[in-house]
Amino acid sequence: MLRTIALLALTVLVAACTPPSPDDELRDLGSYKLGHNIVVAPKVQMVPGSRPVEAQEWVDLLANEVSARFSQYEGDQLYHFGISVEGYFVAPGGVPLVLSPKSVLAVNVTVWDDAANKKLNTEPKTFTVFETTSGESFLVGSGHARTREEQMQGLARNAVRAIETWMVEQHKENGWFDAREADVVENAADAASG
Repeated sequence: MLRTIALLALTVLVAACTPPSPDDELRDLGSYKLGHNIVVAPKVQMVPGSRPVEAQEWVDLLANEVSARFSQYEGDQLYHFGISVEGYFVAPGGVPLVLSPKSVLAVNVTVWDDAANKKLNTEPKTFTVFETTSGESFLVGSGHARTREEQMQGLARNAVRAIETWMVEQHKENGWFDAREADVVENAADAASG
């Protein structure tokens, strides 16, 4: 009986998990504005057993998701993304409650400061993200509960969320995306004359 209650509680908890959306509330990224959004997948590796995905599908999907989220930021300073898709596993249908593999995506990310003409992170930052579990996919596996395209979109959105969270941390801890002195003076002058 205790196991049944625990399983039901876990199911309710997992069902409450919702995947991120490009329309989620924006976070503090200072003066950030999206410049170039370059996604490549020259050496992408598929984990054996995965549903197959063409490299260009990942490139198009991630570029669209990055644009949908980050083009909403309206700062005064341009920053560019260099994103490389490294590997993935898009879960096939498994055996419900016994073998229900989770999909996973690995990407490398570099952020480039346009005005300074340099990378903000000298080494690419690697993100490994899993798909968000729903009550249905928890019980039967995402390979049964979702189409391949739905799994891919969930992974791409989770990657974008992880990148954004990292950027917010870098903004707070290392001053990424802070307004430059020249921009602050220019904005103050524009406000005074306007």
